[in-house]
Amino acid sequence: MGEPRFLVVRLGSLGDIVHTFPAVAGLRESFPNARIVWLTHPRWELLIRSSGLASEIWATETRSLSSIRGIVRRIRGAHFTVAIDYQGLWKSAGLPLAAGVARRIGFSSETIREFGVPILYTDRVSCVTTHIADQNGELSLRAGAEHGVAGFALRVPEEDEAAVWDYLRRAAIERYIVLSPGGGWRSKCWPAERFGALCQMIYRALGVRCVVNYGPGEGDLAEAVRGAAGDARPLLYNGKLGQLMALLKNCCCVVGGDTGPLHLAIALGTPAVALFGPTNPARNGPYRSQDIVLRVAGAVRDHSRREETDASMLAIQVDAVFEAVRQRLGASL
Repeated sequence: MGEPRFLVVRLGSLGDIVHTFPAVAGLRESFPNARIVWLTHPRWELLIRSSGLASEIWATETRSLSSIRGIVRRIRGAHFTVAIDYQGLWKSAGLPLAAGVARRIGFSSETIREFGVPILYTDRVSCVTTHIADQNGELSLRAGAEHGVAGFALRVPEEDEAAVWDYLRRAAIERYIVLSPGGGWRSKCWPAERFGALCQMIYRALGVRCVVNYGPGEGDLAEAVRGAAGDARPLLYNGKLGQLMALLKNCCCVVGGDTGPLHLAIALGTPAVALFGPTNPARNGPYRSQDIVLRVAGAVRDHSRREETDASMLAIQVDAVFEAVRQRLGASL
């Protein structure tokens, strides 16, 4: 029979890919010599490569018909033993089907967000675990892995580490804490003025400056944090993925909501304080770490993606976050 040939499908996004790494590591641990091809969006190639888990990374742009046609032809020619769709969307499930992969593993309707997608799979997994990383691991188990999840390590390119340290030295920063105020939707974000107040408390009590990381379309949010921080003078940072990895890897602690940079920092081994409200940390929170999660009692899961800040996020006070930062740092400062 020979080694199996796995097509792993996880197109995006940052946090979701990070939560897929343990499951693909489970595959790699059980099948060290297998061909594992990871299908993703071009912007995440570096991240996946940094894990060392995939034999090959194939990129596709699902909004381009020519890209879809090309990747379907490439999949068809590779004769995969099984495709595992860790994403659970029509676009991710449809590619292996269109390419004629005979065995296609995915989530059952109880887990999947888009209605009807499981009809495209030959193997539909009804999950018994809660965290999304463990649920991904259940797909790996169905594919034959001995353990659904396993450990992994991310390698940050040396040139990105050097570039970030140069940037920080020019700002006279050696030790720093990263604040990540953004998010895919604003209702799960802690208010910018509170991040600014936290920045002030950290600077005055601990003597450490903060770096505010922000992504596309979040420049106004970062400026609002800096405006509220006053003489704490946080540095605003908006860099490429490799440099973001370097920034997160080398900071003392990261503070953020349920966002990709928070999960990436945790995967890099960085201490974290996670602020949760309308999303459930039991499913999406820090995975198998010693990190601190703040979420008020009575917070209700709500994925309606509203623009106004959720009441459960407003209930998280600045003093509580600062004490969590101090606790997470322990004796390191």
